[in-house]
Amino acid sequence: MEPDELKRAINQIMPFGKYAGRPLLNLPEPYLVWFHQKGFPPGKLGEQLALMYEVKLNGLEPLLKPLLESNEK
Repeated sequence: MEPDELKRAINQIMPFGKYAGRPLLNLPEPYLVWFHQKGFPPGKLGEQLALMYEVKLNGLEPLLKPLLESNEK
């Protein structure tokens, strides 16, 4: 994976649902677990959500927080 791709995934804004408008890195872990169980959407967004699931599952979120471009914490 390219570093730019990771940064884009972290900063991708969730386009729909309860957490619309949040960067993917800021989605709650239970929401990502739900997607993991039900199936991620097809395409690039699904790949990015699956990546954020792995990030949270492996406790890597604190390492990636500095890459967020948004002011939202």
